[in-house]
Amino acid sequence: MNNKLLSVCLKVIALLMAFVSSDAFAHGVDDSTRNFLENNTGVQFIPFLYIGAKHMVTGYDHLLFLVGVIFFLYKSKDVLLYVTMFTIGHSVTLLYGVLNDINVNPYIIDAIIGLSVAYKGFDNLGGFKKVFGKQPNTKLAVLIFGLFHGFGLATKLQEFKIPDDGLLSNIIAFNLGVELGQFAALGIILLLINAWRKLPSYERFAVGTNTALMSAGFMLVGFQMAGYFLN
Repeated sequence: MNNKLLSVCLKVIALLMAFVSSDAFAHGVDDSTRNFLENNTGVQFIPFLYIGAKHMVTGYDHLLFLVGVIFFLYKSKDVLLYVTMFTIGHSVTLLYGVLNDINVNPYIIDAIIGLSVAYKGFDNLGGFKKVFGKQPNTKLAVLIFGLFHGFGLATKLQEFKIPDDGLLSNIIAFNLGVELGQFAALGIILLLINAWRKLPSYERFAVGTNTALMSAGFMLVGFQMAGYFLN
């Protein structure tokens, strides 16, 4: 790896680490949101819509995975297809997990989500073909990891013991908010990636970014597994 590429990698990793630090590292929830989730009654469609959008925009692990998913997608229809696969996956398990009170250890599920980030960075670098000589079904992988991301969202909501009154409508609103936040974030990410594609430094940027994604994913796995064993 030459000095310029190393410099790009270090800058991207530093950016990712800054992004996932402090409150974002724990999907921080402010006190007013916490109080609302724990004490609301009845259907609260707009507030849950807002909270869902906010959670996705600050959900660094979900966004890092999506960055990897769309990084080498050049056609709008391909972006839409892959994002739809991810959306179907996380919507199914979010609704199923909360409505059926399916409890998943938060450290384990977040470790798997971190693994999804590492997987996508490795895949984008051509790692599977180079190491194993085979390419996984990328669409199926996005769908499967989407299921795990949905359980991650469900686990976060279950921490607040949301009242049953109006639960279905509120969870649907939260899920719609997640989609709105997802598309807003993706719009910005696509603008940045498309702008960089026009520059001579794009190849170095692509390698550096996906190396950083893979590194960040493994760091997230290590962080969550440490939490699992220590707690």
